[in-house]
Amino acid sequence: MGTLDGKVALITGTAGGQGRVASLIFTREGATVVGCDIQAAANDETVELVRRAGGEMTGIAPVDLTDPEQARRVVEDTVATYGQLDVVYNNAAIQRFGPMPDFSVEDWRTTIAGELDIPFFVSKFAWPHLVRRGGGVIINVASMAGMIGGQVPAMVGHSAANAGVIGMTRQLALEGARHGIRAVAISPGPVLTPASDRDLGDNQAARDAITGKTLLKRFAQPEEIVELAAFLASDRASYITGANYPVEGGATAW
Repeated sequence: MGTLDGKVALITGTAGGQGRVASLIFTREGATVVGCDIQAAANDETVELVRRAGGEMTGIAPVDLTDPEQARRVVEDTVATYGQLDVVYNNAAIQRFGPMPDFSVEDWRTTIAGELDIPFFVSKFAWPHLVRRGGGVIINVASMAGMIGGQVPAMVGHSAANAGVIGMTRQLALEGARHGIRAVAISPGPVLTPASDRDLGDNQAARDAITGKTLLKRFAQPEEIVELAAFLASDRASYITGANYPVEGGATAW
């Protein structure tokens, strides 16, 4: 018996990385998952992996969640397919990095849209369905960058957007409490995903600079983030709302 039996979870950004792992772990725990991404082929691969493992997952791709109408349709399609929505896992994000002098207005707007608009749009359109359901859980993936600055890479847009996600989560928790809606943020530190591994390549100096701020001196594995999310989505975490959980190897401790 899984901790998420009977729950329908909408997980965004499921084509790889944390979103793919979340799809596998949530279905392992008994949830039915609807996953969406802008990358159709990779999202289809996630669906196939989940089904091979014995889980139930529906994929919706390609979808651009920075477009509010497309975000609304994903939510509506989820409810139309399964008749309910219990968990919203806002994992998808698009970000750009760069120091202040070189960070363009386009970089800024792309990052704010990709990291702050997406969870707002999905949560907004999911909200009335959660209210009608009598409650539910919104999990927002933020970043330790929303709590502290970072030198490598320079991250003015990333920091601002994720501070916004953390603040939005507190407000959603406040407004949602009377409806039985819990809202929680998770703020990862550096996580080793296929995308980050590709971007860093063999640049050991960059890898060391990124992990040097952590106490554990390493990247997290996606499972180390997602297992916490699965607990927070479950009824075992029924007294937890409005909180932000740093999962960053101790980087914000000093």
